[in-house]
Amino acid sequence: MSSLPDASVLPPRLSPRSFDRWNGLVTAGEDADGREVLAPFTGEAFGSVPTSTPADVDRAVGDARDAHERWADRDVEARAAVFERFHDLILDRREELLDVMQLESGKSRGDAYEEVMDVAMTARYYATRAGDQLASERRRGALPFLSTARVHHDPVGVVGIIAPWNYPLTLAVGDAIPALLAGNAVVLKPAGETPYTALATVELLREAGLPHDAFHVVAGEGKRLGDPLIERVDYVSFTGSTAVGRQIAAKAGEELVDASLELGGKNPIYVRPDVDVDTAVERTIGACFTNAGQLCISAERVYVHEDVYDAFARRFVDAVGDLTLDSNYGYGVDVGSLVSESQLERVKRHVADARERGATVEVGGETRPDVGPYFYAPTVLTDLPADATAACEETFGPVVGMESVANDAEAVAEANDTEYGLHACILSGDVKRARAIAQDVDAGTVAINDGYMTAWAAHDAPMGGRNDSGLGRRHGPEGIERFTESKTVTTSRALPFSPVSGPTALEAKVLATGLKLWRRIPFLR
Repeated sequence: MSSLPDASVLPPRLSPRSFDRWNGLVTAGEDADGREVLAPFTGEAFGSVPTSTPADVDRAVGDARDAHERWADRDVEARAAVFERFHDLILDRREELLDVMQLESGKSRGDAYEEVMDVAMTARYYATRAGDQLASERRRGALPFLSTARVHHDPVGVVGIIAPWNYPLTLAVGDAIPALLAGNAVVLKPAGETPYTALATVELLREAGLPHDAFHVVAGEGKRLGDPLIERVDYVSFTGSTAVGRQIAAKAGEELVDASLELGGKNPIYVRPDVDVDTAVERTIGACFTNAGQLCISAERVYVHEDVYDAFARRFVDAVGDLTLDSNYGYGVDVGSLVSESQLERVKRHVADARERGATVEVGGETRPDVGPYFYAPTVLTDLPADATAACEETFGPVVGMESVANDAEAVAEANDTEYGLHACILSGDVKRARAIAQDVDAGTVAINDGYMTAWAAHDAPMGGRNDSGLGRRHGPEGIERFTESKTVTTSRALPFSPVSGPTALEAKVLATGLKLWRRIPFLR
């Protein structure tokens, strides 16, 4: 293992000793190799996290399975109390968490703050609702008055979470909260770029009262640890690219392990002619450039009704050009860094391909090494050919294509002309009309008069993708039920005939007559 980070390269609230403590939370051997973690603001390594092996994964899952049984024995109110305390802790310690997130992801402080608020809200939502959502349900029995049926929701056991780097707090811990509240234990593999945000948060969960073995972290390459994790856990939650999601789905299918996958998106935003243009520009900026475009539900395709296209395009391009980029740990910066050199190269390739195919760069289209090594100027493309990479593949950076459409029908056709189906936005002064349009958009969520925040922050409503954008849903009752197995328990008070010999002729006639009457009695249907 390498030495502790140099204090001079860390934000002032972070101590080098914190990283040593967090490294101790990784399930890895004492002689484990270390993987350097880079600070996107500078491109330099600031720390080294222990790397786990497949044997470490086996040990983590085994310990988690033992802990699950003890954790699941606690009633749901006792489990919820842990997350009520966690809610307060994460808000109280937010400044340190913000520093960690910025240090290893390069995002702006405002974007990092969204994650703290989101995880706190997720903890509060499930802590207050899990009791009802996990409660046994009475269902109709086979025959009225003669039998009953109840459905119970049992934890699956050990949940494996494979988290991405773009939202290292929300997407690592946000799914763990309902999994744990349902009575499961969790083994998390955070992204190699952003392990310390997850580790710092696990420390807070333990301080809130979560049993130590109920949440394990393994660190290392997904190619090395992914299969061993899927082979050992009882459920897999993955957020990431569609290409990797297909591999995980195939492996989960091979192991007969259930999985939820939130994958890529090429999300559209439609600006209708009845909007206030200035408001529409502001909302579109937020939809496209939050977290430097490294957001699965950000918009990368902007369709503007031809009646307002000229006015909107002029103001939008000017506003994008005015966005501030900076590599500091204070509030007030509009756009932060891309996470890595490989992500920067991806964005550069997409823009270069668009230029070669005849697209016009209205603003941006260049790196910003004067700000930091991985910064890229927010970019708007027009005249973007349909076969350009930036038109059909997820860029995952601060790049959007903009074009005009003649009417609502054309906007919907363009929005649906993709293999993805994660999220969409509609900006309109006529909410009733926008809701009608939303019914025709093939996406898991549609936000009206907002980029994404109202959809993501609606924790009581499910969120997830269609088509190549994934399987399953997070948030809402669906977000906790996915981490459970249903068990049906029936009770017979009396049977109308012997289950061995079957009914007599008279009993068969009586039963048939009863069934016909049953259909005609409303309260028994």
